[in-house]
Amino acid sequence: MSTLTQKTSQVNYWKFALWLAIFTVFYNIAEGLISIFFGISDEALTLFGFGVDSFIEVMSGIGILAMVIRIQRNPDAPRSGFEITALRVTGTSFYLLGIGLGASAIYNLFTAHKPETTLPGLIISIISIGVMWLLVAGKRKVGRALNSVPILADANCTLVCIYMSVILLISSLVYELTGFGFVDSIGALGLIYFSVKEGREAFDKAKGIECDCEDENCKD
Repeated sequence: MSTLTQKTSQVNYWKFALWLAIFTVFYNIAEGLISIFFGISDEALTLFGFGVDSFIEVMSGIGILAMVIRIQRNPDAPRSGFEITALRVTGTSFYLLGIGLGASAIYNLFTAHKPETTLPGLIISIISIGVMWLLVAGKRKVGRALNSVPILADANCTLVCIYMSVILLISSLVYELTGFGFVDSIGALGLIYFSVKEGREAFDKAKGIECDCEDENCKD
């Protein structure tokens, strides 16, 4: 492959990385709005928490977009002040989400609250799993083509979104099949684990400590 062809290919992959980051932001905005709407109207705590998480992912996605632009211009440049601030805001938001979900889940357990339906959560989670898996695959493809560990790390960290979608899927499906009301609160408790995990990773990144997925295993 000629040098010109390689440069053209790299430019195309950087454009692809940019569009993936932009799509992630707008998809999470749509997912957040729909999830919060149905979470409130159906009184489904897990779906509501999932929607709030989507909006936090919007902030995280904006930081990733800034990262892609930065490493495209200068791969060796340190994180900008904007990226660090975005990470701190994201980390704080994840912790607050965890606290809010915990308090709401405990309240619902004591009051034996049940959602009206979890069908929207079932549909949203299935769509989310498919979209997020395509994003993971796309980011891995771009990261390998550009030999970019940060992009590969972001791809692997996007898997957390799939795990949260799986929690929503399971809790929604179990409730629809059994009517067991506590499963909605149990699902919310599952989201807390990943919220705290993502919050900690965001603060670590702001301090310059990369998440565990930013290593050679990202290239597997």
